[in-house]
Amino acid sequence: MSDNPATENEKRPQFGTRLLTDADDVFKHNAWDHVQWDEEQELAAQAAVAKNSTSKMEAEQKERFQTDAPKFWDSFYGIHDNRFFKDRHWLFTEFPELAPLAADPVEQQPRSIFELGCGVGNTILPLLQYSAEPQLKVFGCDFSARAIEILRSQPQFDEKRCEVFVMDATLDNWQVPFEENSQDIIVMIFVLSAIEPKKMQRVLDNCYRYLRPGGMLLFRDYGRYDLAQLRFKSGKCMEDNFYVRGDGTMVYFFTEDELRGMMTQAGLQEEQLIVDRRLQVNRGRGLKMYRVWIQTKFRKPL
Repeated sequence: MSDNPATENEKRPQFGTRLLTDADDVFKHNAWDHVQWDEEQELAAQAAVAKNSTSKMEAEQKERFQTDAPKFWDSFYGIHDNRFFKDRHWLFTEFPELAPLAADPVEQQPRSIFELGCGVGNTILPLLQYSAEPQLKVFGCDFSARAIEILRSQPQFDEKRCEVFVMDATLDNWQVPFEENSQDIIVMIFVLSAIEPKKMQRVLDNCYRYLRPGGMLLFRDYGRYDLAQLRFKSGKCMEDNFYVRGDGTMVYFFTEDELRGMMTQAGLQEEQLIVDRRLQVNRGRGLKMYRVWIQTKFRKPL
């Protein structure tokens, strides 16, 4: 990988530029953007979700997964260790706000970025590696103490520029090392989906509290009818569109309207809301996999 994120971004087309116009070309690339589903596909997806969510989990069982969520995530990271680290090659392409390049570093203003649910550093470590900002401060928190331990042990981790800590983001009051109205950017990537739906609004309300006026929330997560949702077996559904995986971690699948509603209720203003319907293919095995992700940018008013 190049040491220059700008060079990397030039190599990578932004989402939405690779379109499948001829079905015979489907296996020429690993992925295609803006793949529209036909009515048959849409009905099949609805039927799959109806089937795997008809039988809901008992209250006692639900309570165990929700109460022990930190333990399940610790176990997850304990098993995968830093092998879970993935190069988010799309990060600076889709969210160039994370690594702006100023003409004169001396003129750059101090900036503070906070990642909610930072895991083992899939966002923080590239940010530390590529950012040319001399006055950038990065914060990160995670539910899992094991994830934070792994992140701190990575050679790219720089404790002078970055502070990470364990925190349950669903609590009413966050214990964080910065003031309210202080963060230029808050990042949430595949994080809100792991939280019990009734607690999601509280998390977004707190994001609003800690963003500075004009600050931005960058968000990416699972969309309704993503392949992962369709693959769940009966008995794994906790409530509509909210499931527990085999490893005990939980996941929700959003619609545009749900996210827009929660973000707006928190007081944030929409700048971008994209449904990323992507067709991924395994050319070796001739498989087609339909993924649905939602990417948003919402700003706190000045």
